[in-house]
Amino acid sequence: MIPMTEVRDGFKFRGGSLPLDFAATLAARLRAEPRELLATPRDLGRWFVAAGLTEKAVRVAEHDLVGARELREALYELARARARGKAGSDADRRIVNRHAAAETPVPQLEENGLRWTHVAATSLLALLARAGIDLLSGAMRDRIRQCSGEGCAILFVDTSRSGHRKWCSMAGCGNKAKVATFRERNRGD
Repeated sequence: MIPMTEVRDGFKFRGGSLPLDFAATLAARLRAEPRELLATPRDLGRWFVAAGLTEKAVRVAEHDLVGARELREALYELARARARGKAGSDADRRIVNRHAAAETPVPQLEENGLRWTHVAATSLLALLARAGIDLLSGAMRDRIRQCSGEGCAILFVDTSRSGHRKWCSMAGCGNKAKVATFRERNRGD
């Protein structure tokens, strides 16, 4: 069982949605030199495990990694557009739809429980694309937000009752903002 912490195996899971968490695999996106967390096929395999999509690493080829980055950027741009009340580009929708059309893992009920078949990088990317479609067209589409933390590009689903959540994580960006406000208030003393 994977621990459900915000950071797993070096990846941040603060979006409240796997497609948004996947978009966060390009760290420091708003800086001059963002950091690619999916630098190698092995990194993508690690992310699949950290995300809970599979219990053990799947074989990931270089072309799977290229497709994953393409899907990630399309999901990010569509979600960012949605956070601004816009539809996003046709090109990004075509990318997501193409990935969603691939075969997904198939659950099989067995004597000892559940077993998944057809688990491969392309099928896991198809699951992410379909989850992205569900998010971007479903009831939570108007709850997608951009973190207000300084320099933070993480997108998240605002599940707060008021619908006015500002940060991707209270433990991360929220805490930094509160500390900065406290320090600013106490400078004049």
